[in-house]
Amino acid sequence: MRFNGTVRRGLGGTATAVAAMAALTASQAPGLTGQAGGDMKNAAADDVVWTEAPNDDSYHTELPPLVTPEPPKPATGKAGEGGKPGAALPATGRAWAEAGIPGTVLAAYRSAEASLARTDPGCRLPWQLLAAIGKVESGHAAGGRVDARGTTRTPILGPVLNGAGFAHIADTDGGRYDGDAVYDRAVGPMQFIPSTWAHWGADGNGDGREDPNNIHDAALAAGHYLCVGPRDLSSRGDLDRAILSYNHSDTYLATVRSWLEFYRKGTHPVADGTGVIPGSPGAGGPHAPK
Repeated sequence: MRFNGTVRRGLGGTATAVAAMAALTASQAPGLTGQAGGDMKNAAADDVVWTEAPNDDSYHTELPPLVTPEPPKPATGKAGEGGKPGAALPATGRAWAEAGIPGTVLAAYRSAEASLARTDPGCRLPWQLLAAIGKVESGHAAGGRVDARGTTRTPILGPVLNGAGFAHIADTDGGRYDGDAVYDRAVGPMQFIPSTWAHWGADGNGDGREDPNNIHDAALAAGHYLCVGPRDLSSRGDLDRAILSYNHSDTYLATVRSWLEFYRKGTHPVADGTGVIPGSPGAGGPHAPK
């Protein structure tokens, strides 16, 4: 379930408040819209007014393994499940694989955390939160399929937002980012709606461009979005509100929190393009959302 909301934004730790409209759509990422309707829910700490958009939930639903990530251990003298001596134990092997984050993507998450620590230290953004959202949104840019600059090798797009099962958002970018001049689609590894990117876009790799398809840019923009206003993400309440601002869904909140705790227990870099790709419907995976 996505939502449209009105948010009061503060960046760089200053007291300046900038009015921003956020609309979440097909890929649980932030998006802008002029739609109204639905039940209104107030989140007083953020001055967010929620307008829920039903049936807009294409995020990946896999949960992390229950075991703590650690290097896989060889089987003791017996053939593993694959019939080869020394094969990794299945549960531990999966945990180790899922704890691997493509190197360029992991660097982008960490860089965004460092940037926010300088510009908005009160937010206390953990890079593991960006990793959890990036996992659920796009499987870490489809398993890290990015070039040396961090730009996705092929577009990562959410469903067409034409009102058929998802929110209805008419085109706002002339197809510049999503290739659709009729309707909007969520774009990139952090799944930004083009109209939201127009407000929150950031240059995370210092190349002078703001590109939602670039993991460095998208991670930094997502960090700013999560740190809106006076949020302190070391507080459970503010952390939950930040996650819900990406997708106002209890299931989404629980899924992201599960990955957050998993990544806090340990991660390691893997080669770009070799990360685990989610099997559930959603952006960056093999199946389109239903």
